[in-house]
Formats: sequence, C-alpha cells, structure tokens
Amino acid sequence: MPHPVTFHDLTDVEGIPPALLRRTESDLSVFIERVKPIIDKVRTEGDAALRHFAQAFDNVSVPDMAIRATEEEFDDAFRAVDPEVVRSIEYGIANIRRFHEAQKPEDSWMVEVRPGLWAGDRCLPIESVACYVPRGKGAFPSVVNMTAIPGKVAGVPRLVIITPPAPDGRVDPGTLVAARLIGVDEVYKCGGAQGVAAVAYGTETVPACAKIVGPGSPYVVAAKRLLSDILDPGTPAGPSEAIILTDDSVDPEIAVLDLLIESEHGPDSSAWLVTSSRRVAEAAIEALPRHWAQMDDRRADFSRAVLGGAHGGVILTRDFDAAVAFTNAYAPEHLELLTSDPMADLGRIRNAGEVLLGTASPVTLCNYVLGPNAVLPTNRSARTHSPLSVHDYMKRMSFARVAPEAYPEAAAHAERFARYEGFTAHARAVSSARPMPTLVRR
Repeated sequence: MPHPVTFHDLTDVEGIPPALLRRTESDLSVFIERVKPIIDKVRTEGDAALRHFAQAFDNVSVPDMAIRATEEEFDDAFRAVDPEVVRSIEYGIANIRRFHEAQKPEDSWMVEVRPGLWAGDRCLPIESVACYVPRGKGAFPSVVNMTAIPGKVAGVPRLVIITPPAPDGRVDPGTLVAARLIGVDEVYKCGGAQGVAAVAYGTETVPACAKIVGPGSPYVVAAKRLLSDILDPGTPAGPSEAIILTDDSVDPEIAVLDLLIESEHGPDSSAWLVTSSRRVAEAAIEALPRHWAQMDDRRADFSRAVLGGAHGGVILTRDFDAAVAFTNAYAPEHLELLTSDPMADLGRIRNAGEVLLGTASPVTLCNYVLGPNAVLPTNRSARTHSPLSVHDYMKRMSFARVAPEAYPEAAAHAERFARYEGFTAHARAVSSARPMPTLVRR
C-alpha cells in the first residue's frame, strides 16, 4: 500500500526538478475563460449581477440581499462574536498597526543634487483601495486586519472591504468586528471574480476603486489579471504556500505541526518540509497520519490532499546547502527556518515572502498577531515582489526646482542630450532665453 505522504529523495539528484517548483495556480488559462462572462455581466448589469452570482456561487437564499453591510449587521456582529475573540482581534490590530506605522515613509523629502538643483518626492495615499477578504474555506477577520490596517495607516481616503456573503445574505461577524475596530465602514457582499469586477467598474452600490489588495482563489487571481488595465491588482496573492526548512537539530514533531498549518488551508495550497536530515524526513512521514487523526475532518482532508499530492509533502536533500538552494528557487510565500542558528541562516535566504526564525515563531503567530503583514507574494513572485505594506497604499510623486544661477549649466547639458536624440523642440526650449523666477526658500 503506498504511503499517503508525497516523498522526494533528492540526495542523488543533480539540480532541481522543475515540477517541484510548480503551484496549483500555475496555469490560469482555464480560470480566465470562466471569469470572462462573470466580469461582463457585472459590467453591464451591476448590482443585479452581484445578487445573481451571490445566489449561484454563495448559495445566498435572500433574493433582495442588501449588498452593503448595514449598521444593524455591525451591531449584531459584536453580539455574536465571543468577547475573548474580540480581545484577540484587538491584540492583533495593535501589533499590526504599530508595525505598519514604523513602515510609513515621510510625507516628502528633498535633496540638492547639485548647487541650485533641487529634487524630491511627495508620498501620497492612493485615493481608493478595495480589500478582498475571502470566505470560501472559512472566515478570515485576520485578512481584514492585514489588508485594512496598512491602508488606514497610509491615510487612504476611501477604504472598502469586499467579501462573499453567507447563505443568509450576511457577512461573517468576525469580519465586521475587525472592520469596525479598524475604522472601515464600507463592507460589500461580493466575492470571487464578480467582486473584483464590481470594484473595477463600480455598480449602483459598490464604488469603483483604483486598486485591490488581498489573497483569493484562482478565480480572483484570474479576474485581477483580466482587469489589470483599469484596476491595480496589487501584490500577487493566490493560494497559500509554505516551506518548513530544517536541518537535523529540529524536533520532527514541531516540523510536522508547522507543516500542517499550511496544508490545512485547502487542496489548492502548497506545503513542503524541506530537510537535509533523513531522520527528520522519515519521522515526519511517520507522524503525519497520527496528526491527521487529531484534526477536524474537513481540515484533515485538505491536508491529506496537499501533502499526498503534487504540491506538498517531504523533500530530502543531499545537504543543507541543497535545501537552501531549493528554497531560494521555490521562493515560498511563507518560510519557517527551523535550524540550530536561524539568525545566521537568514542571510542565506534571498527569495521568500516572509522568514520566520526558530521554533517559537510558527506561521500561526505571524498570520494573526505578530505585526508583519501576512498577505505575501505567491507562485514564485517573491523573487521580485514584497509583502503587502503601507507602501502598497501610497504612491510617490517626484518634484524638482532649479535656481536661476544653476539654470545655464543644466540647460546646456540638457540641450546636448536633446539634440543627440533628435528632439528639436526639447533643445529649443532650453536654448532660448526665458525669464528666471525668484526662488522662494521656506
């Protein structure tokens, strides 16, 4: 009988098998074709299309569902959520806010690049941003915290949340509690591709936004891609993924517990234990079925599907150098570094959305309460992209001013550039006499 855990022994393999670097969302073509008619219907029918898809995809039984969450729903949410859970949401909000406040850039800066030549940047919040909060495999007030708090810190004038409704036509209570505690009052009941289309085009109720942030299913990712010419899709954030990277020093039970964190997200997740220790690899494979038996049945099924499939399991490498090389090539969303000296090994990691150092820093803590953002680049995009941050809710606008005494020299150089590149008007603009303003210094 085959073992239920996928195992790759790479100790005698040269290089990295390309198939091991693939994610479940690598081919979006089928999803792109499926979301095209959804997007078109929202564009042409607005709110009516959102209600139609809420019934079709979210099993909503309320034909005249209010698309925007009402004040009554916010009030009911605080009555429905356990006060201890509210306290935990508040604890996470405080830590996440403090981290992102430290990230916020100066409003403006200026440098004198040469005597009389001044240049700088202004940092301004984007005017409107939609935060996507998924619902399909659970309820995620933590995603509200991660997407809305940096927007509030950045000073975004209009910050809205879109999220799929429950069958009763209401929003998850924890999501509403988190939104209210953060200060977001606009919560709209539209998820999936239809939600993305709603904030791209706007409907009678849902405002068109300049940008969307937050993780989502392949349908959400496909819709973001299709609509990227009118809606900034933000950091690529698809199905969740992680690598647990270990040497021989780790307790295999800890490695298994942390591997299960990622694999229980859903069957479209990716989760690997990558180790240079045969002892750790074999012990982990043996321990996993025992842990599955102690999990919620639904989450255990998700985990078995991931760790027994093509996108998860255990990888044994020739040595720790090879384990690091695989990890950098994979560029995971989450990386746990469970080694004898994780701070020293951190310097060897180049590609990861986040790196959690040591056994006291499991993904669970960072997902909820540590402070760094848990909306991270997926599908190898950590090679060039960064975690969601305050910077994603802001834009830079450069400015420059030239003092009259510095103008002649700068103009002479600019004229030479213009004539070399064949731009006659450019050259004439700086070769002709022009009145010099009085430079006011403040």
